[in-house]
This record gives sequence, C-alpha cells and structure tokens, in this order.
Amino acid sequence: MNDLAWVPQSCTLPTEERPLRVAEWDALFSERLRSLSRPEPLRLRLDLAGGPGVEERVRDLVERESGCCSFFAFTITPGEDLVQLVIAVDQPHAGMLDAIAARTAAAGEQG
Repeated sequence: MNDLAWVPQSCTLPTEERPLRVAEWDALFSERLRSLSRPEPLRLRLDLAGGPGVEERVRDLVERESGCCSFFAFTITPGEDLVQLVIAVDQPHAGMLDAIAARTAAAGEQG
C-alpha cells in the first residue's frame, strides 16, 4: 500500500509530509505490533510491545496525528509490558479505519 490515495481529503497534514508520517507508523507497527483486533466496526485495537520510550513514542505520534486528522479518537492504555492503542472513527471514516487495519497488519507481518 505505497499509494497514499486512501488518505482522506480532511487530513490537513501537508501532502509532502504524509509519506514520512506513514513511515513512522509503519516502523512502530513493524517493530512493536503484537496483536490487532476489531472489537467494533469503528474501533481498531492494537497491542504494542512495551519497553523504554514506547509509550512516549506512541503518545507523540498520536498527538501529531490528532493535529491533522481530527476525525480520529485515540485511546492509549499503558501496561507493564504492553501499550494498547485504540483508534476509533465515525461512520464516514470507516473506510479509513479499514485501510489502517490492512496497513498495520502488513507492517506487523514484516516485523
């Protein structure tokens, strides 16, 4: 999924910065993804392996992503050895969550 056509028009991140942000998410998922589930159609749950700096890395990415894509709702739950990230969207952005789930699964398989 190298094509960024799936990024919605409502994203305010400058076009030239989008590949860099996607690469940051891909790197996080390929290094840390332990499991992925879809408890509800509009929610994606990612369990990431914890470790030094992981929670801060996730919080930084979430904060920056929230700044350009306000339709995302992120919930971070740190644990002893795991950082859980839940990404939720509204119905008009369900396709966006599908694309993220597919991209996340692919990145996790590469890790």
